[in-house]
Amino acid sequence: MASRHSGRPRAGSTRRHPRQATPKGAHPVSTPVRRIVDLSHTIRAGLVTYPGLPAPTITPHLTREASRAVYASGTEFAMDIITMIGNTGTYLDSPFHRYDGGGDLASLSLDTLVDLPAHVFHLDEAAGRGIPASVFDGLDLADAAALLHTGWSRHFGSEDYAHGAPYLTEEGAQRLAEAGVALVGIDSLNIDDVESGGRRPAHSLLLAAGIHVVEHLTGLDALPVTGARFTAVPPKVEDFGTFPVRAFAVIS
Repeated sequence: MASRHSGRPRAGSTRRHPRQATPKGAHPVSTPVRRIVDLSHTIRAGLVTYPGLPAPTITPHLTREASRAVYASGTEFAMDIITMIGNTGTYLDSPFHRYDGGGDLASLSLDTLVDLPAHVFHLDEAAGRGIPASVFDGLDLADAAALLHTGWSRHFGSEDYAHGAPYLTEEGAQRLAEAGVALVGIDSLNIDDVESGGRRPAHSLLLAAGIHVVEHLTGLDALPVTGARFTAVPPKVEDFGTFPVRAFAVIS
C-alpha cells in the first residue's frame, strides 16, 4: 500500500532523521551545529536605500479577493508587481554596472557567488572613514569574500546613513584586486567615498578585475573573522548590472 506521505517534507517542516545507535563501547560523535546569519536588509515599499534614488513601490496585479472569481472555491492567490531600481536594499554590482560590455548579472558564475570562504574585517572602531590597504597585509584572500564590517548599517534608513560613511580606499581596492578575492562586501552606504566629487576608484578597480561588489550589508558583527561561508546571488538578468541579493553566511 502506498504511503500517505511522500519522501519530501511538507513546506515549513523540518526533516527529522532517525537516531542511529552508537556501537557498544564507542564514543558518541557530536554533530556540528550549523548557524545561518542573514546579512540582508528587508525591502519594503517606500524604502530609501540611497538618498536621491527612487524607493520601491508594490502594487497588486491580482488581489486575493479578485482571484476568488478565477479559481475553484476555497482557492485564492495574490500576485503583486514591484517596481524598483536595482540599487535597492542589499545588492550586488556586476562589471556591467560600471563598464559598457562588462559581464552582466546573467553572466556571473555561481562559483563566484555561493559558499565563498569569508574573511571578515571588523573595523567598526576604526578612527578614520577610509579603509586602508594595510588592513589586508599578510593575508591569503584568493577566491574569498572580503567582508568589511564598519558598523555603519546601524544608520540604515535614517538621514545619518548618507553622511560620513566609511569606504574602501583606492589603495585598499587595489590590494584586494591583487589578492584575487572573489567578492568584496561592505555594510556602508557605498564601497567608494561618495563625498569625493564623483570619483569611484574602488568600483572601477574591483569590477574591472571581475570582482563582485556587495553593498548595504548588515549583521556582519555576528560573523567570526574566519570560518564562515558567504553567499549572495542575484537573479539571472541579461543587460542588467545591479540587483538585490539575499546575502547570508553559514557558520558551522
